[in-house]
Formats: sequence, C-alpha cells, structure tokens
Amino acid sequence: MNESLLEVLQSQKEKKELSVLMQCNEKTESFGLSLTEEDAHELVLCRNASLKKYRRVEFGEGILDKLIFTFCDSQYINQENYREIMEELQDIFYSFKNEAMDLLTDDELLTFMKEQFEEICMGDTEYLESTCLPRFASAIRSGDRDYVKSGGKGEYEKLSEEQRWDGELFMDVIKELFW
Repeated sequence: MNESLLEVLQSQKEKKELSVLMQCNEKTESFGLSLTEEDAHELVLCRNASLKKYRRVEFGEGILDKLIFTFCDSQYINQENYREIMEELQDIFYSFKNEAMDLLTDDELLTFMKEQFEEICMGDTEYLESTCLPRFASAIRSGDRDYVKSGGKGEYEKLSEEQRWDGELFMDVIKELFW
C-alpha cells in the first residue's frame, strides 16, 4: 500500500515538473531554445539520477527551471546542445551543493556558475566542474564568506591560479607585428 502511494505521489510530482519545464519555453524561445516533451522528461530523469548519485533530496520545486532561466541567454548554448548542457549543469549544481556543504544558497551557486561558464570557462562544463567550482567550494569550506555580500558574483578572480592574458598588451603586440 505504501509503495502505491509513493508511486502516485512521484507520478504527480513528475507531471507537475514536466509542466513547469514546458512553460519555460515561453521565455527561452526568445533565445532560440525550447524543450520538447521528450527533452523535459529526459531532464527530469537525469535530475533524479543526479539526486540519487549525490544523495540529495528535493522538497517542493526543483532547480531545473531556475537553472534554465539562469543559463538560457548564454552565448554558448544553442538549440543543438541545450538539453545536454542543462543535464551537465544540473549534475554539476548538485555535486557542488554537496562540495560546498550546503553553505551556499541556490542563487549564489547559480550566479557563480553562470559567471564562470560565460567568462572563464567559455561554455566548457568540464572546466567549470574541474577547476572553478572546486576552488570556490574549497574556499567556502575553509571559511570564506565574501560570496554572501556579492551573491556569488565576482568571486573567482581571488581564487584563480591561471594567469589571464591582458587585452591591452595583446593589442600592443598585434600592432607591433602588423604595423
């Protein structure tokens, strides 16, 4: 009897989630992105797998619609890679909620992820997952709380170990080479 009730509740929750994801198309279509019902269903299945993998439980609404709204205007996401990148980003999201010991709000983590995805990772989810987020999570576990004031924005530069190239210097070198 209890299994039947659980199955019914799970089915109702999945139907609601699918409806919410399909409603996301109203906003994302202006960016050339839309989910089919099959895409939405696949995202929900991947989300469930991520929750199980990271031993997380979601009460109430999931993160998928927030994730979609945060990243739908990305210069690195197009219709061809949309579902795949959303699957990767949601897996990364749950992983780093754990890595940061749940000290970050969803919005702080999403803000940090989006900024790094666009500016540092150039749309590379593997780099986001293997470099930017581990450093951020490590700083948080070590007691850094600057992200609270910034909402997660502008935090990576103090964590970055890579030397970034200087645009002005680059232009000077180009001028020397060609003028």
